[in-house]
Amino acid sequence: MSLDRTLMARITQRPGQCGGRPCVRGMRIRVADVLDMLANGMDTAEILMDYPDLEADDIRACLAFAASRLDIPRLAA
Repeated sequence: MSLDRTLMARITQRPGQCGGRPCVRGMRIRVADVLDMLANGMDTAEILMDYPDLEADDIRACLAFAASRLDIPRLAA
């Protein structure tokens, strides 16, 4: 499994959980909440301290998930 696929496997969506919004590893920690914390200046260490069930790869997975949702053409090198 590639790194992207491994990271993306950490993001789950279940209709009955958090209104079907993407969450981290089936927990009630939404991808949007992690992204919002990062956007507001929290660093990974602070987030991990506040949410001890999260792992650094979960935060990377949230970023990878967000990036995958953007419709930005990529040029092949």
